[in-house]
Amino acid sequence: MSNDSEILAATALETRFETLVRVSQAIAAHGDPKELFGVLVNELHRVVQFDFIGVSFRDKDSDTFQNYFIDMTSRCELVPEEKLTPDETLTLWVYERQEPLLKSTNEMEPRYRQLQAILKRLYIHSICALPLTTAHRKLGAITFGSKQVDTYSPSKVRFVSQVAGYIALAFDDALNFAALRRASEELQSKNDRLQLLLDVTNQVVSNLELRDLLRAISQDVRRAMQCDYVGLSLPDAENKQLRLYAVDFPDGKGFLQEDLVYSIEGSPSGAAFRTMKPLTLQSPFTGWLHYPIVQIAVREGLKSFCFLPLISRNRAIGTLVLARLRDDAFSQADISFLTQVANQVALAVENALAYHEIRELKEQLSKEKLYLEDEIRAEMNFAQIIGSSAPLRKVLKRVETVAPTDSTVLIYGETGTGKELIARAIHDLSPRRAKAFVKLNCAAIPTGLLESELFGHEKGAFTGAVAQRIGRFEVANGGTIFLDEIGEIPLELQTKLLRVLQEREFERLGSSRTLRTDARLIAATNRDLEAMVGEQKFRSDLFFRLNVFPVRVPPLRQREGDIPFLVRHFAQQFSRRMNKVIETIPSATMDALCRYHWPGNVRELQNVVERAVIISTGSVLDLDVADVQFPRATRPEERPATSKPPTNGALHEVLEKTERHQILEALKECNWVVAGPRGAAARLGMKRSTLQKRVHKLGIVRSSA
Repeated sequence: MSNDSEILAATALETRFETLVRVSQAIAAHGDPKELFGVLVNELHRVVQFDFIGVSFRDKDSDTFQNYFIDMTSRCELVPEEKLTPDETLTLWVYERQEPLLKSTNEMEPRYRQLQAILKRLYIHSICALPLTTAHRKLGAITFGSKQVDTYSPSKVRFVSQVAGYIALAFDDALNFAALRRASEELQSKNDRLQLLLDVTNQVVSNLELRDLLRAISQDVRRAMQCDYVGLSLPDAENKQLRLYAVDFPDGKGFLQEDLVYSIEGSPSGAAFRTMKPLTLQSPFTGWLHYPIVQIAVREGLKSFCFLPLISRNRAIGTLVLARLRDDAFSQADISFLTQVANQVALAVENALAYHEIRELKEQLSKEKLYLEDEIRAEMNFAQIIGSSAPLRKVLKRVETVAPTDSTVLIYGETGTGKELIARAIHDLSPRRAKAFVKLNCAAIPTGLLESELFGHEKGAFTGAVAQRIGRFEVANGGTIFLDEIGEIPLELQTKLLRVLQEREFERLGSSRTLRTDARLIAATNRDLEAMVGEQKFRSDLFFRLNVFPVRVPPLRQREGDIPFLVRHFAQQFSRRMNKVIETIPSATMDALCRYHWPGNVRELQNVVERAVIISTGSVLDLDVADVQFPRATRPEERPATSKPPTNGALHEVLEKTERHQILEALKECNWVVAGPRGAAARLGMKRSTLQKRVHKLGIVRSSA
C-alpha cells in the first residue's frame, strides 16, 4: 500500500509539475488577459477540481473589482444578475488580508447572503479564494468553486497558492501590456484628434468652397472619431428646415444623401440647433421614432448618434452629426472634444459662407458692370438709327432739343417702334453719357418684386431676400434710368416713384435709411396714360410729372421711306452673324415689304428679315411671302410727308451720313452699276430712278469713292 501511495503521490506531483511548466509556457505565449485566463483554466482543470473559476482585479480609479467568471459545464462566462459591492464578496477579504480563504456555502456570514444565494443557485458547495499578488503590487484574487463538499484540501490549497504566484506574475505582465496598449491607443487617439483639429483649421484657410469644405471636414471627422457616419447640415433662410450639405457614409444604404431636406422642428438635429446644446441618442431612440428623419436613420442601421450645434457669434449656423452602426455610445469626453471640433467647423462654415456671399456680390457687381457697359454702348446706338423719313426726323429733332437738359422725358409709341433706342439717343447726347444707362421693363417684373428692383432691399427684408440688393435707381445715380411700360406700375408704387422724381430720395426695402439719387428718368409707354388717369388707374400728379416733354415715336407704317434702309441694315447684320453673304434684295421682295402695314413695327420687320436670311441659301435674300401678310396697301394718310425735312442740326447730318455711306458701299460693290439684277438699286431694294435721285441729292459722284 505504501508503495502504491508513493506512486500515486509521485504521479500527482509529476502532473502538477507538468501543469506548472505548461502554465509558464502559456504565460510566455499570451499577452491578452482574457486569452491568458482561458488557457490557464484548461491547464488548471487538469490538476484542480472546480466547476467554476473566476479572477478579480482591483480598479484603483473606481475602487471596485473587475470580475471574470467561467462556468466549466458550459464554458461560458457567468454574469450574475445581482450587483454585489466589494464588501459582499470574498474577493475583498482575500485582497486586503492577502490570505487564502476556504468556505462552505452553508457556513457563510450574513454579509455574504447575496453571494451565498448566487452560489447555491449554481449548486456550489465549496469555495477557495486566493490572492493574486506580485512583489510589486496587489492585483486581486482568483476563486475556485466546486459542487462537491470539502473539495479543497490543505495540500491542494498550497499547490494552487504556488500556481497563483505564477498566475499573478502572468496577469501582471498581461495587465501592464494591456495598460500600455490602452495608453498607446489613447495617445494615438489624442494625436488623431489633435490632427483632426489641425486638419479642420487647415480646411478653414485653404478651402473656401462651401460644399467641398464640408465634405473634407466630414471625412476627417469620421476617420478621427472612428465612427461610420458624419453629416453637416445648414439651415434655410427662414430657419425652418435643415439641408444636408455634406455626407461621409461609406457603408450607407443611400437613404441619407446630400441635399436631403428635413424639418428643424421634431428632429434631433433641430433640437441641437434650437437649444445650441449637444444631444446624444441611442437605439431604440425612444420618443423620436415617429419623426421621418429618425426613421431614415433606423433604415440605414445607425444605432448611436451625437448631434452638435455649429455656433458662431452666439447663434447656431448649422449642425454636425456623428453616428455609429454599433451600439457604442459617445462618451462625455467625446462630446467635449467634438464641441471643440464643432467650434472650428463653425468658423470654417462662417468663413466659407462669407466668402460665398462676397463672391456672389463680386459676381453681381461684375455682371452689373458688364450690363452697364453694354447698356451704355448697345448694339443700336444713336448713330445707327436707320432712316431719313420726315416723321423720324421730327422725332430726332425733339431728341436733340431735350437731350442736353435734365428734364424727364415720356416716350409714346406702339410696341416695336424703337422707344428704347430713342431713350438711348437722349442719354448719349446728354451730359450724363459717361454714366450708366439703366433700363427696366416694368411689365416684365412681378408686381411683388418691382419695388425691390427699383429701390433695392436689405438682407432678410422678405422671404427669399438672402442678400442685400442694390436697386436700379441707386445703380443709375449720375446717369439715366429708362422705365419701359411705365403704365404697368401699380398705384401703390407710383407714390414712391413720384417721391423719387420730386425729392430725389428713397429707402431700400427693409431699411429706414434714406438714400439719395441723381438719376434722370426717361419713361416709355404704349398706353394712353391720360385716359388711365381719367379711369383712376394712374396717378394724375405722376402723369404730369412724367409728361414734361413728350416724344411720340411714329409706327413703321408712317415711315415707308425708311423700310428699304432698315431691310438692308438687318440683312447685313444677320448675314454677318450667320456667316452668310447677302448681296441682292429683289425689287419684288422690297416692294412687298414696303406695302405691308407692319403691326409689330420695326421689331416685326427685324424678325421677318432674320427668318429670310436663315432660309436664304445664296447671295439673294429669299423671303418667304408667308412670313408677311399683305392685307392692304398703305393708307394715304399713313404715307410719309413729301416735304423736305429740316437739314440743319447734328441729327440730320448723322442720318444723311448713314444713308450716303450705305449707297456708296452698294455702288462700290456693284462697280457703280445702278440698274439690272446685280446693280446697286436691286441690292439696296430701290427702284433705279429712286436711287438716281438720292445719289444726285446727296451729291455722290464716282470720284467721291
